[in-house]
Amino acid sequence: MCNLYNVTTTQQAVIEWTRAMRDLSGNWAPSMTVGPDRHGPIVRNAIDGQRELARVRWGLPSSQYALMEATKKRVAKLEAKGQTPDFPEMLKMEPDAGTTNVRKVESKHWTRWLGVENRCVVPITSFAEWDKVNRRNQWFAVAPDCPLAFFAGIWIPQWTSVRKIKEGPITIDLYAFLTTDANDVVRPIHDKAMPAILTTQEETEIWLDAPWEEARHLQRPLPDNMTALVDAPKEAITIQ
Repeated sequence: MCNLYNVTTTQQAVIEWTRAMRDLSGNWAPSMTVGPDRHGPIVRNAIDGQRELARVRWGLPSSQYALMEATKKRVAKLEAKGQTPDFPEMLKMEPDAGTTNVRKVESKHWTRWLGVENRCVVPITSFAEWDKVNRRNQWFAVAPDCPLAFFAGIWIPQWTSVRKIKEGPITIDLYAFLTTDANDVVRPIHDKAMPAILTTQEETEIWLDAPWEEARHLQRPLPDNMTALVDAPKEAITIQ
């Protein structure tokens, strides 16, 4: 799965591409690398219907099943030490750093957020997949010069959860992006999946505005001839 990507572009380029009506994203660094549970720029259909550029925390809520299983494991460890934990309270406080990639869109957990009101696009210029053989990240882009492109994403407003135990319950906006089958360029490094990438303004418009029956076809591998293995980003600032 893709858990690291880079954005080396300008706010203006993203605004012009997506026709965002307002910018809430603050000042950008020339090159930004975004990791899980960090804040990344997205263009979303806002609650009031306006299209806007904003910074949102990466990682949609994990399923209730996943949180339940994680809590059971924590409870079992405490019980093995002779303690009697309060299961409901532990489930309520189960830390959830979020799900970074969305693959099975037919899952009931995801179908509630597939409408236009929850769609977003995530600007990227390159993305990384972990190379298990060489023990390092390999970086990919839609061309050797790393032009601007977008992940097809989903966002949700004001979700309350525990992201980190030290934070406690917080209420924040969240996002993640769709993945699909890996193409022949990515597969030798990561054979399970690659991000669903949009490379034209027409595709971003379809993703942001079209009914799901039309937009769902954009969850597909990038053509091999539009996928390049590139150098790691230089002088990138990690987004907090």
